[in-house]
Amino acid sequence: MQIAILGTGAMGYPMARRLCEAGHAVHAWNRSREKAQRLAPLGATVHGQAADAVRQADFVVCMLESGPVIEEVLFRQGAAQAMRPGTLFIDMASIQPREARDHAARLAEHGVAQLDAPVSGGTVGAENGTLAIMVGGKASDFERALPVLQVFGRATHVGPNGAGELAKLANQMIVGITIGAVAEALLLCAKGGADMGKVREAIAGGFADSRILQVHGQRMVERDFAPRAKIAIQLKDMRNALATAEEIGFDAPITDLFEQLYAQAAEHGLDNLDHSGLFVELASRNGLE
Repeated sequence: MQIAILGTGAMGYPMARRLCEAGHAVHAWNRSREKAQRLAPLGATVHGQAADAVRQADFVVCMLESGPVIEEVLFRQGAAQAMRPGTLFIDMASIQPREARDHAARLAEHGVAQLDAPVSGGTVGAENGTLAIMVGGKASDFERALPVLQVFGRATHVGPNGAGELAKLANQMIVGITIGAVAEALLLCAKGGADMGKVREAIAGGFADSRILQVHGQRMVERDFAPRAKIAIQLKDMRNALATAEEIGFDAPITDLFEQLYAQAAEHGLDNLDHSGLFVELASRNGLE
């Protein structure tokens, strides 16, 4: 298949590499060309303009930074106009549901179908092809996209356009809130004189166990806050969740509280830490190193 990929950064590059390894004809574009150029030895064709990358594509996979960036590339830089009628645009970035619905409607005017298909699993999932993919759009388009999506991981159709982004917001709400719960609980134990690492071991396997406790809890114990998913990105996701909640008249007090906590961490210079680095903000509040 002819597949274009727009955005070959931390997530997009390993995903594009998997497409190349699967034998597809890959057309790559990135705002900074050197990131896309890494795919050339794998057989990808690297383009200087997004519009050129999508001209012959059957599928266009998007891993750009944000809704406004995607809008700029599609509708101001000419990528939407360059796609052939019948092309399927698969937006795998995390944006607001209203942005996904708006893009779908505007792409339809060019005869291009759209799926919003954000992912969870981070760079490890992207490299290993084990991403969880939440897909919004028409069921027929989802079926057509499955051979592409299955290169990246496990895809689930969750509803119409925008529903995939809603599911991703739910994912990020749960992740961000649970990181805070794990950090606060472990710090309480440390403040009281218990061994944080042993507490984490003790509650593993019970009702409080989770991937967050296992993975992020271990990072907290080891004070390993090298960025995998940054606090700045987690804050963006919490704000997108709150904006969506306001649009549909939903009260989200827990998300609102954690948005404030991540915002304060960012204000204190922690925005480039891994999102488990909320631990540092909470430790500082309690006089702990």
